[in-house]
Amino acid sequence: MLDEALDLFLGSRCVGCDLPGRMLCPTCRAALSGTAQVAWPTPVPEGLATPWVVEAYDGAVRALVVGHKDRGQWGHRRVLGDLLARAVHGAAADLDPRVPLLLVPVPSRPGAGRRRGYEATAALTHVAAARVRRHRPAVVAPLLVSRGAADQAGLDAGGRAANMAGSMRCPSPSLARLGRRLRHAHVVVCDDVLTTGSTAREAQRALEAVGLPPVAVAAVAATRRRGPAVPPDR
Repeated sequence: MLDEALDLFLGSRCVGCDLPGRMLCPTCRAALSGTAQVAWPTPVPEGLATPWVVEAYDGAVRALVVGHKDRGQWGHRRVLGDLLARAVHGAAADLDPRVPLLLVPVPSRPGAGRRRGYEATAALTHVAAARVRRHRPAVVAPLLVSRGAADQAGLDAGGRAANMAGSMRCPSPSLARLGRRLRHAHVVVCDDVLTTGSTAREAQRALEAVGLPPVAVAAVAATRRRGPAVPPDR
């Protein structure tokens, strides 16, 4: 009855199977993965921290990410945040559970957050942190700001790396707000999609520059261009 009412009054349909009703029907939601896995991009950016994801970036997951980021479908943050939390759990599985996790969202390009009315990746990271805190201490720290980079659509791995180089920084006021205890936390870079790894690597570089080296990268999904389970130079 709920699905019929949503279809009647809102015209909404499931992004996975196009069934009238909720934007993600129970069947499609149940089909989402619950297992985090390492997903190295190909080629691997030099020095990239181990990247953990839960899903492939296609089908319903792609529709959820695009809807949340580009179409103002704010409600998708709960499902996507749950998936990101699973990736964070995978990244932190071998870490001391008494040490807090510092979840640092990748920043939007300048003006993007204002145009959509919210910071998309930060929103997912806050949902993920709430889930993670059921099992271990976790704090969201939006430490990074973007100096601006061109749209990456159509760029190959080398082009994306060149485009992102030097595009992020960690301002001193943001760093000063970190408590002394959190300076010793395990830092995890959080994003929605891992493509070539250039964005995550740039976020990692900016954090390393202020003495906060990330232990891992966590993302909802990765494009299907994946390399071996362990990069060849490690």
